Amino acid sequence: MSNNGHTAQELAERFALGLRGDGAARVLGVGTLARAEPGQLAFLANPKYRAQLAASRAGVVVMREDDAEGYPGTALIARDPYAAFAKISALFEPRPLREPGIHASAAIDPSADVSADAHIGPFVSIGARSRVEAGAIVGPGCVIGEDCVVGAGSELIARVTLVTRVRLGQRVLIHPGAVLGADGFGLAMEAGRWLKVPQLGGVVVGDDCEIGANTTIDRGAIEDTVLEEDVRLDNQIQIGHNVRIGAHSAMAGCSAAAGSAKIGRYCLIGGGAGVLGHLELCDKVVVTAMSLVTSSIREPGEYSSGTPLMDNRSWRKNAARFKQLDAIARRNPRSREDG
Repeated sequence: MSNNGHTAQELAERFALGLRGDGAARVLGVGTLARAEPGQLAFLANPKYRAQLAASRAGVVVMREDDAEGYPGTALIARDPYAAFAKISALFEPRPLREPGIHASAAIDPSADVSADAHIGPFVSIGARSRVEAGAIVGPGCVIGEDCVVGAGSELIARVTLVTRVRLGQRVLIHPGAVLGADGFGLAMEAGRWLKVPQLGGVVVGDDCEIGANTTIDRGAIEDTVLEEDVRLDNQIQIGHNVRIGAHSAMAGCSAAAGSAKIGRYCLIGGGAGVLGHLELCDKVVVTAMSLVTSSIREPGEYSSGTPLMDNRSWRKNAARFKQLDAIARRNPRSREDG
């Protein structure tokens, strides 16, 4: 991007957006609707922020067509303003230049295959029989174990660990501290003591996935743990062994999926939510934050569990009443009929 930014007309043409107002208005950066400056672009996607539009100083605003009616400034018209804003704002994201080559401090096993087009940063370790494909970036302090693949155009930002048998597709982005391919939590009880079950599978990550900081994905016990293409995982998520997550699904921070859970395509798992092991979620399921999925979900839709937040005194009273629900139901004939 040049220092002169982009005109509204250029952005409209590049991203197939409608334009109202001054096509020569120049965008030098992005900001929120409430705080953007005249040289910045903002967006209006949520109706509850519509009241901020009149007072906004943004030079250009991305919005829906009905919101642009009567707006005196310059508007870019989009069916999905947030998605359009995401594409435009990427033009202003600074990207450090990563020259191809291997840093002198990197330790690479002789049997590893590193593309001449890849960037290998300082203090990187790459194990036996692993492969780093063209255009991949392996940032400082990353550890790639044995029999791993880093697909073309993928980036491990820093201190990422691929333990063993991890295969990344193309354009996968992994944030610092993530660990993929560690032992799954497989245990058997024998004579009163735990016996560790060997974890012989791997981890397969599809194209265009993103994995957040300090997220962990365990390798499978026999078969692989699998993320299909375009799965997005937030920070500090736990994915157990042999979990399968369908394409285009997303999980928010501190959520977890226990071993052998199957999550369908286009699912959304809210922050702090959990999916118990061996359960299946069909496609297009939304699990709201802090919910616990204790049985398989066969129908698309939005699902929640738990109780709303309330003052502690009220919660203690209601918690005591929870224990009486079964007895109340048994005394109420209508409740028995409804059940």
